[in-house]
Amino acid sequence: MGRYYHGDIEGKFWFAIQESNDADYFGSQGYTPDELHYYFNSNQIPEIQEGIDNCITVLGKDKEKLDNFFKDRTGYSDKDLSDLFAEDTSIINEKLKWYARLELGQNILHCVKDKGSCSFVAEL
Repeated sequence: MGRYYHGDIEGKFWFAIQESNDADYFGSQGYTPDELHYYFNSNQIPEIQEGIDNCITVLGKDKEKLDNFFKDRTGYSDKDLSDLFAEDTSIINEKLKWYARLELGQNILHCVKDKGSCSFVAEL
């Protein structure tokens, strides 16, 4: 069973990789009790962009590798990833966490630019 977020943007958090509060990284704090509510507006575009830029920096050369890997895929196996990161399999989960975070940040940014704001609820 996966955890989803829904509202102005919708998606599914990466199983065993991405935490429900990952959007905190982009400048808005989710609040509870049983789900996190997020709201972003156009004043936060610099913070959102800074978070995206940092994700890209952390991913480094592996971003292009991951872009190509996920280009035509809807899923993956541990073997697929260990083949992709053959030189250093210890970094796989950390790279996936940053890659998933980048995708979330890009979705938030596109939503804010298109609608002027972005709100969504993330399941815990």
